[in-house]
Amino acid sequence: MSINPQSASERARFLIQALPYIQRFRGKTVVIKYGGNAMVDEALKQSFARDVVLMKLVGMNPVVVHGGGPQIGKLLEKIGKKSEFVQGMRVTDRETMDVVEMVLGGLVNKEIVSLINRHGGKAIGLTGKDGGLIRARKMVMKQTKAAGMPDEIIDIGHVGEVEAIDPEVVALLDSQDFIPVIAPVGVGKDGEAYNINADVVAGKLAITLKAEKLILLTNTTGVLDKEGKLLTGLSSREVGSLIEDGTIAGGMLPKVRCALDAVASGVKSAHIIDGRVEHAVLLEVFTDEGVGTLIRA
Repeated sequence: MSINPQSASERARFLIQALPYIQRFRGKTVVIKYGGNAMVDEALKQSFARDVVLMKLVGMNPVVVHGGGPQIGKLLEKIGKKSEFVQGMRVTDRETMDVVEMVLGGLVNKEIVSLINRHGGKAIGLTGKDGGLIRARKMVMKQTKAAGMPDEIIDIGHVGEVEAIDPEVVALLDSQDFIPVIAPVGVGKDGEAYNINADVVAGKLAITLKAEKLILLTNTTGVLDKEGKLLTGLSSREVGSLIEDGTIAGGMLPKVRCALDAVASGVKSAHIIDGRVEHAVLLEVFTDEGVGTLIRA
């Protein structure tokens, strides 16, 4: 089968462009938070799996952290339990926590593992409970009352914060050419399981593993200015200004703060990218243009 000369030239250009990135990132760890449309659209799921496998084959160490909020909500609805949220956090009583573990540690995690393995990778699924990977503590949620009144403490159940991460399990898997796929469930000193925000787990994991990059997949093009135009490269100082003037707000704010925390703690760069684009991870890592916003210290 003959190939169009223009098409051949474009393919060659992409391969040549990727070469310095392959050389630079060989042996480096990249933590990827996987969620949003990329987890539910079939074509995007396939492209994500291929991207991760290719990264491993060229010598990088991808580590995947995934969410699963919509899937948890659907299963709760099936069993007749209403989802409740306080300040964006899911209220997680013991019954809900059982569902969270079932969905995150079981259904979603194993689907991602299977998908990566089907495309030639060697993925291993974990939760933060495995090997004491993620030690958690109960999140204390405060709500400000009237002026002069003390803050109200709200109990939202088994929702946790990352207290510490043990990198040994991930390091062992990386050394044996496995791809870790991690569900954001941590374990407390009391042995209780805690549901933790996946972006936060990805950021803390990137810091602990001294990752080269943190990549957060979203359902937007990245960080936008007030005119709706994509901001492709930002310093921590520029991001701070954008938060202060209200340009960065709403659902993007927690992701940006997670990225800022990572780069302030030694991760070389954080990327908030459009997970609705096929091969978004590949384009961000191996091309000059990328498909989102890069944040550096």
